[in-house]
Amino acid sequence: MRSLSYVQRVSLDFTGTLFPHAICLGDADNDSLNELIVGDTSGKLHVYKNDDSKPWITRTCVGMLTCVGVGDICNKGRNFVVAVGAEGWFHLFDLSAVAGAKSDSSSQQEALFSDDQKPCFSQHIPANTKVILISDIDGDGRSELVVGYTDRVVRAFRWEEPPDSSDLSSGQLVLLKKWLLEGQVDSLSVNPDPEGLPELMVSQPGCGFAILLCTWTQQGSSEAEPGEETPPTPGSESPSRDVILHLTTGRIHNKNVSTHLIGSISRGSKGDSSKCGLFALCTLDGTLKLMDSSEQLKWSVQVDHQLFSLQKLDVTGDGREEVVACAWDGQTYIIDHNRMVVRFQFDENVNAFCAGQYTCKDGKNSPCLVYVSFNHKIYVYWRVELERMEPTHLLRVLEERPEFKARLEQLGVGLFLAAIFISCKGQVGGYLGRTADQTQHLHICDTNEDLL
Repeated sequence: MRSLSYVQRVSLDFTGTLFPHAICLGDADNDSLNELIVGDTSGKLHVYKNDDSKPWITRTCVGMLTCVGVGDICNKGRNFVVAVGAEGWFHLFDLSAVAGAKSDSSSQQEALFSDDQKPCFSQHIPANTKVILISDIDGDGRSELVVGYTDRVVRAFRWEEPPDSSDLSSGQLVLLKKWLLEGQVDSLSVNPDPEGLPELMVSQPGCGFAILLCTWTQQGSSEAEPGEETPPTPGSESPSRDVILHLTTGRIHNKNVSTHLIGSISRGSKGDSSKCGLFALCTLDGTLKLMDSSEQLKWSVQVDHQLFSLQKLDVTGDGREEVVACAWDGQTYIIDHNRMVVRFQFDENVNAFCAGQYTCKDGKNSPCLVYVSFNHKIYVYWRVELERMEPTHLLRVLEERPEFKARLEQLGVGLFLAAIFISCKGQVGGYLGRTADQTQHLHICDTNEDLL
């Protein structure tokens, strides 16, 4: 297992405390560049932009925020910022207008004074929220809001408003379904099934997961199959047991150990033609697994750190997303689809962690790791990139470069001598320097060292 040392980072000021799911990366103002959104326990929503240490804007919410998200929840073709509190208050923010106001110098002062303005829409939903997901979970092309609660309940909502309305204040969240789980809900995700249709997944303790069925999509059928439960009417609060529980095989797990999952992991343009989606699981006792929707295990890794967060990130730029897992002590693992593992050690204990695309110093989105420490700081490591995940020999890399072979031919040095020098350049160089007839060879080695 190789160790990495990333040094390009920025430090952001953050004076509050936050829950692990109250942080995310996304395009909050619809300018195609991602921002960092953080919600604290005092009800403040902070949006960080570029490498500025201070928040770009701050918003005030009711109650302590437990989770935040970015997405087209209103299905209007642009992103909105969502903040949900423990007391059940749902807050919706449209930051597109703010971005335009702050870019206009004449209205910049007005925008600065409006930093504490209230959300453009608020609604009370059931309390004790723990995690949220904004995604199309039923395959109809529209986004839904899925909320996981501390009482093992998951609810799905959809934004509804009059067709002729242009004001968000006339809309509301409508309950679609309620599921009751056997274990605590720590993660929500969507993953394509073997037919390519989205499946709503929820993590379950003991390295398990459950698939939640969206039975409201069956309402268009004329009649239900014999023995099939009649689909509930949207808005019904009656819990439904449309839950398919899966327990992964292999190592025996503590049935109470917390589990996190992430789905829809990209296979890349060179991936296989299978429609099965890849998803990953991690547990607090250090287990990592990569599986597909047909429940085929790709790999399993055991580490000696307590993993509390699981993300996905393309660090090689080939379109395939690697699995990123973070432990409470800052140890971070990056694993590709072939089980190649590298690790990075953050030098402090971690309060919250996320990974994704963020716009930092270079003015464009780049892969980033975000750590929230316990000393009121947020650290963003930007340009988290690797040329390749698999280990390789330096000579093999140089052989792929035509200029290297051409230079060796000019110097009259073969690849064999170059391989010896690369493998043990210190010993060979010392030996060749002892005789007069090898002086030219010693000079050649120095030249090759400059090439390397």
